[in-house]
Order: sequence, then structure tokens, then C-alpha cells
Amino acid sequence: MADKMTIIGAGGGMGILFTKYFTDMGFEVTGHDIDNQKKVRASVKSDSLIGSILQPDYVLLCTPTKATPEIIRLISKEMKRGAFLIEISSEKSKTVPALAKTPSKINPICIHPMFGPGIRKIKGRNIICIPIKDAKKELTITKKLFPGANFVTIDSTEHDKKIALILGLTHLMNLAFANILARDETITLTEKMSGTTFKAQRIIAESILTETPELINTIISNPELRKYGEEFWRDIGRLLADSQEGKREDVMNYVKACQEKISKNVDLNKSSKKLSNMVNLLDK
Repeated sequence: MADKMTIIGAGGGMGILFTKYFTDMGFEVTGHDIDNQKKVRASVKSDSLIGSILQPDYVLLCTPTKATPEIIRLISKEMKRGAFLIEISSEKSKTVPALAKTPSKINPICIHPMFGPGIRKIKGRNIICIPIKDAKKELTITKKLFPGANFVTIDSTEHDKKIALILGLTHLMNLAFANILARDETITLTEKMSGTTFKAQRIIAESILTETPELINTIISNPELRKYGEEFWRDIGRLLADSQEGKREDVMNYVKACQEKISKNVDLNKSSKKLSNMVNLLDK
């Protein structure tokens, strides 16, 4: 008999991805979405939030971060004994305390899949695991649900710090970059003149804009992002001032220091080749 899973937020991007993924894995998937305008693609659809979580072995929350703690509170006491409640939000400061307070009869699992709804397969992708009550058990179940993925275990505080850099800063930079592109009245000419670096950066910025404003706001509202944003702002100001004022040596020393530090962990020449190969594939 197939395991039962309910996906809350099944009409959103990640909900659609996981509905297909777990259906393909042989689960009996029920989909529910609070937004009736969204199309739920699960074979079983439920209009009732509570009704959808009474019987399944697993409940997966693909819900906005802001709403998730309250949803956890509402459904955790109604879920059947031994069921797993899985939460996937990109910021854990409020969702982790909510999971920690769930009744002992259910098993909370807190993960952050480091991929979006556009991927073709989960094998080889990174999934971050945040321990709640039983780290070993929670990791074992996560590995069972996502065989072939790569797993990193980290506490919620360190998760949010790292995500501020991994997602927060990249989103902040690319939003500003995209806004400048949006104001370019001769963007067609700009694109005709562009080289490898611009093409890659433009694609990253444009792909970020496919995310919902609510998700982007959640990512850049991470309190840990302020530190990185201020450092970035200071460095931009310093580089602009030094270059415009003819402080050539200061700019060169800044670049050399970056090159030396980054080269300790990566081969910069290989990175350059990867970028060229990536753009060449896109141009085909």
C-alpha cells in the first residue's frame, strides 16, 4: 500500500514540483492550496486544510514563510500519530520554534531544498537539514524521501546566516541590477553589444524575477543580510571613489587581495572556462 502524502501549497511552484516528484515515487499525493485560483495538479485534491492532513503519513508545507508558523500550529495537533510534518522555507527563525512546539505524537522535519521549481531532477541537488527534536531520525527520513540528493546539517541560526549570503546578497545585487536594466531605453542595443559576463549576469537577474514578490521579500528580509549588504555597499563606494579619483594602486591591491583569497579554494581559470561553456550552451 502506497504511503500517503499531503502537500499544502500544492498550486505554487515548489508545490507543483513536489507533487510530481512524490507521485512519480509512488506516493498517494493529496494536494491542497489556500488560494483557490491556483491549479492543484495532484490526483487527489482537497478543499479543506484540516481534512487534508488527518490521514497522510507525511504533510509537506510549500507555503509562504510568513504564514507557515501559524499553519504548523493549526495542523500539528490534528495530524495522526507518527506522521511527519515537513517544512521547507528559506528562513528558519520563526518556523523552527513553531516546529519545536509541535505535539510529541508527530515528527517534525525542517529542510531547505536549495533548488527551485524549474529543475529536472533532485538527484545531486543540495538539501539543508535543520535538526528539531531527533537529528538522526529526521536526516534518515529526509534521505529516504530524497535519495541521491546531497545533505548538509546545520542549526537554524547558522542556516539563516549562510542563506543571507547564498540567497540574500545574490538576490539583492541582482534586483538592483535588473532595475537598472529595466530603465535602459536602448536595451536591445545593449544586448547586441554584450559579452559573456553580461549575458550570464542578465540571465541570473531575469531568472530571479520569475520568483514571486512575496518570496523575494522573504529572502531579502532575512535580518542576517544587513551585515552583508552594508559590507557590499561600503566596498562599492570605496571602489568607485578610488577608481574615479585615480587611486590606481588601491584598486589593484583590492583586486589582488580578492584573487589571492578566492584562489585558495577555487581555480579561477576553471571558473572562467565554465562561464564561457555555459554561455556557449545558451547561445546554441
